[in-house]
Amino acid sequence: MALGRVGGLRLATAERRQVEWQMACLDELVAYDHRVRHVWAYVEGLDLSELYGEIGSKIGEPGRPAIDPALLVALWLYATLEDVGSARHLARLCERDVTYRWILGGVSVGHKTLSDFRVAAGSVLDKLLSGSVAAMISTGVVDLGCVAVDSVRVRASAGAGSFRRKHRLAELNELATAKVAALRAELDSDPAASDRRGRARRQQAAEDRQRRVEQAQQALAEIEAGHAVAAKKQRRKKPANRHEPRASTSDPQARIIRMPDGGLRPGFNIQVKTEVQRGLIVGLSVGNNASDRGRLGPAVAEIAGRYDQRPKQLLADSGYDSKADIEAVYRPENGSVEVFCPLPCDKQGNPRPPRPKDGPGALAWYRRMMIDEGAAMYHRRFATERPHADMRNRGLIRVMVRGIDKVKAVVLWHVHAYNFLTISRLLRPV
Repeated sequence: MALGRVGGLRLATAERRQVEWQMACLDELVAYDHRVRHVWAYVEGLDLSELYGEIGSKIGEPGRPAIDPALLVALWLYATLEDVGSARHLARLCERDVTYRWILGGVSVGHKTLSDFRVAAGSVLDKLLSGSVAAMISTGVVDLGCVAVDSVRVRASAGAGSFRRKHRLAELNELATAKVAALRAELDSDPAASDRRGRARRQQAAEDRQRRVEQAQQALAEIEAGHAVAAKKQRRKKPANRHEPRASTSDPQARIIRMPDGGLRPGFNIQVKTEVQRGLIVGLSVGNNASDRGRLGPAVAEIAGRYDQRPKQLLADSGYDSKADIEAVYRPENGSVEVFCPLPCDKQGNPRPPRPKDGPGALAWYRRMMIDEGAAMYHRRFATERPHADMRNRGLIRVMVRGIDKVKAVVLWHVHAYNFLTISRLLRPV
């Protein structure tokens, strides 16, 4: 008992050793208007045939039954809505939280299964994004005539200390190669089974280290080639970046990019395409480019590839103001795309006049942005900042997976969570 308790008091205290029977139904423990029920209804309407096709467990054959993919999709979608981004945390919630237990309905799942499914379902989520938006386009709910493109920078799992220069990567590769060769020779010459298993694990770790160092060397070669191309375009004898390029040994696909707070950190550049009228996310791509220049053409190509139509108007901020990009999407024979992007300004803040060598696409861009209608159309882009804020508020600040494909899979869960909320709001009765 707590200190200060005196006799004669009438208190209701805890009795934790009392044996009792509890009869409860999971379905009755969750309110009928709870969000988790809407999530499950949404998942039931998704086409998960690709996930079901990968299951090898059949009726009448030996082996454990596989977990229904719909349960895992509902778990991660609901977890993303609840700001849960850790597989271990989610596994603990599946044991003690009634809403997650309601989704599983008595099925047990471990954190390894949850973690593997989260990144393995990336290709399916990408197809579901295209399918769901295409269905709304066919019904007239979504119109791709006006699309906004913007970037979201996220921190990578790799730390700044994992980035190495060219000479250091060569040294690490030599050490890793020698280590693998020594372990392989030792493993072949020692007949002791127990020691062989331990050496096999050490050899596997050394081979993994060697593989990541080789990938870092390849990434470094790509970075150097990119710097050389940029220097050639700018007519420089040497790259403008005076620092020797570096690559990460823990996540070779990560790059040092400028974050929203102005700092330079390892990260990825996420390109989000949003339909302006409804605010739905209609496209997503993940890269490691430090700048948004050169992204307008791929954005139009992605929309055309997903939905077999090009947007008529494209809204972007000042980071996309490359004249070469604007000329690339200005093709009257294919249906030119009108770009609404701020004009470059001088030091006094006045728009710079067009140059004589500018093409027809750049000249049309100048004419659009110099009138009030063009400025008003550009301001519609600010309504699409909501998806970025929603994903940030749900924890999309740093991704703890490595590689562009896995990062895209994690971001796609946030995209589907945001689109789920948007669709629920559109279907809500007025």
